Amino acid sequence: MAHPLNLPPDLAAKVQAHIDSGAAADAVEVLRAGLEALEAAETAKLESVRAKISRALNDPRPSAPADEVFARVEAMLAAPKVNDWPCRLPSGSGS
Repeated sequence: MAHPLNLPPDLAAKVQAHIDSGAAADAVEVLRAGLEALEAAETAKLESVRAKISRALNDPRPSAPADEVFARVEAMLAAPKVNDWPCRLPSGSGS
């Protein structure tokens, strides 16, 4: 089943540029290449997440209880930062 596409002018120009350069014979090839690139990027991202999960599950270090982890994160977020704004200079600093 055919699905006609009405592309915005900027995308139509990019498709035409690929055809004019000889990189693709027609709009179908451009679309196919774009979808293949998108699928490859999604596959790579999924493989990366799976690898991180696998490393985490196989980590020999003991796990930390969630309440301890959240307490550490909350303490880090609550701690004053050196670059917090507005910052006040100590009196007598010359500024």
